[in-house]
Amino acid sequence: MSEYENLQKDIKRLDLGKIDSVTFPYGENTTHITIETDEFTSICPKTGMPDFGKITVHYLPDRKIVELKSFKLYLHKYRNVGIFQENAVNKILDDLVRSCSPRFMTVIGEFNARGGLKTRVVSRFEKVKT
Repeated sequence: MSEYENLQKDIKRLDLGKIDSVTFPYGENTTHITIETDEFTSICPKTGMPDFGKITVHYLPDRKIVELKSFKLYLHKYRNVGIFQENAVNKILDDLVRSCSPRFMTVIGEFNARGGLKTRVVSRFEKVKT
């Protein structure tokens, strides 16, 4: 068992810092925002080998938008974290939703092939209408 495997049991409590948000005065509009990076890196919790991938975020903001520099710094912190790819995508979604409370958000992780297997993970959030 690698040193990272136990982390998966309590992944929701993993603190990778704060993703800042800024006020968005056009929340009443239907504004689609996409953020992409093809430089995402984390560590496989089983092997300790690096995982490389692309992260894409699509969202409809409400009153706030993601501040990009803080998001970039947040993503860089994964470089030293042993995390399953599926957990990474869901953790990113949780932390982004906590930051900006969007109307809708999807996070897609497309991870480079290793051992002949390529992984694509999609996680989605939609604000419940009251």
